[in-house]
Amino acid sequence: MSDPTRPFLVVYVAWHPGFPDGAGIAEAIRGHFRRELYENVAGGTGLSVVFRSLPPPGRAVPLEINFTEAHATAIVILADSVLAADAPWLAYARSLGEQAEATGLHVRTFPVAIDHAVLAPLNMTEQALRWDQWDGDLQTRTKQLLSELTYEYCRMLRHFLEHLRRPDEDEAALEAYLRKVQIFLSHSKHDDSGERVARLVRDRLHAGHGLASFFDVHDIPAGLRFHKVLLQQVRVSAMVAIHTDTYSSREWCRKEVIEAKRHNVPLVVANCISNLDERGFPYMGNVPVVRLDPDGPDRLNIVIARLLDEVLKDFLWRCRVALSAAPADPAVLFIPRPPELITLAALPPEADVPAPIIVYPDPPLSAEEERLFAEIAPRVQLRSLTEWLSGAVR
Repeated sequence: MSDPTRPFLVVYVAWHPGFPDGAGIAEAIRGHFRRELYENVAGGTGLSVVFRSLPPPGRAVPLEINFTEAHATAIVILADSVLAADAPWLAYARSLGEQAEATGLHVRTFPVAIDHAVLAPLNMTEQALRWDQWDGDLQTRTKQLLSELTYEYCRMLRHFLEHLRRPDEDEAALEAYLRKVQIFLSHSKHDDSGERVARLVRDRLHAGHGLASFFDVHDIPAGLRFHKVLLQQVRVSAMVAIHTDTYSSREWCRKEVIEAKRHNVPLVVANCISNLDERGFPYMGNVPVVRLDPDGPDRLNIVIARLLDEVLKDFLWRCRVALSAAPADPAVLFIPRPPELITLAALPPEADVPAPIIVYPDPPLSAEEERLFAEIAPRVQLRSLTEWLSGAVR
């Protein structure tokens, strides 16, 4: 069992103090990855985000980065023309990239090209995020940057997770085990909006920078044995449920949500109700819900951004479990979100495991939820990951 106090993923943001928008962009990155969204799977106050901008007295550049302080390190370099014109800073940025390249899978550098002119002197053209080519104002570009970084962290952790499973294989060999993340678009074909919105989400995912090479996007035809698909792809799957007026009334839509929940697939609900849902399907809770107007779906980017967040959270959780857990124990079930009653369906029979433990991301469940579990399944023990690591007993 690894040291539970050692952070798993630390994000460093470096920018030249002469870049006027640098502090604001860096703060937006810290705010996004430290907020409650990532607290539960990353522990404490979310992902650790550390700034590198102002140099200490007597130095021309900030402090170096210690790559051994965390299991994985991501370095975001906001590269503008001021940085490119400052020789010590340019050398500092290049050095970070070279050190990351030499260190291995657990360290990655993500240069953000604020200005096209920085690409040649920085010598990081291939992996640069092209802020200079994005449309919109500062706020719009910052939101796109957050999504792009989330996507890049997903790619990074997918490699790192395979490395944890196969520590004796080199980076090139691990490529053979990597598959695209399957995105299933669950929707009803019995109203005007379901199929149309599914097509819009699919097209936006295919059009996104790099997403088509990372995600494999599918509609779910009625009658498909979705549970078998999920069983085959559960380690690399996610789902968007497009909740239109007839969604809850369709048998296959309900089956798809239940199977996604049973197998702990990252799930986002796009709320496209235009008039009335006669009976809201109860198993669509306990996951993010994003409002998406079916007649003017101008929030597609928000749905996709939240989907990326959920996929990243899933990778973070799997990595934390792989690093923190004791040898496999059939009595312990690790799940990537707070338990709900449908979680009980995944437990082995009582004859096989009389007292199973469900371990889930912090914080602990509320008292009223725990009482409900205790009434319905008194043999089941619920532990947040921190409680389980500390050996808490109730």
